[in-house]
Amino acid sequence: MTQSDPTDDALATIASILDQGESVRAPEKPPIEEKPQVDEKPLAPTLTEADGYSKSGPGPMAAIRLKWTVRREGSEYYVDETIGENSTPVVSGPMSRDAAVWFVDDRESEARRRFEELKSEMSGRAAAAHIVRKDSGEI
Repeated sequence: MTQSDPTDDALATIASILDQGESVRAPEKPPIEEKPQVDEKPLAPTLTEADGYSKSGPGPMAAIRLKWTVRREGSEYYVDETIGENSTPVVSGPMSRDAAVWFVDDRESEARRRFEELKSEMSGRAAAAHIVRKDSGEI
């Protein structure tokens, strides 16, 4: 029997965690009691909603999750980008309201794309490692 590469074991463990997805994690915020609405809420934030507009990146660990939040200072908007809950933000701006919202949406979209790409790559490596272990008689 040969020893397996520790990297293969680590990748397989990470891939299994990622495969469990978001359903395993507890929600980050308690659910807000829903109030009946007469009118539909617009998909894009309005001028008053841009301040505080926020999105979080994907991932199984809150300690390394990216978050982008728009804040307003006078007539200008800034985006604070943080990693985890207690990090010092990297500030982008000043920019217009629309540019700040677009910036947040674009960064979140790119982070999600890269996360899915990494997840797919890791799953492929874990599957390949499993095949190699099967071929060598290890399980």
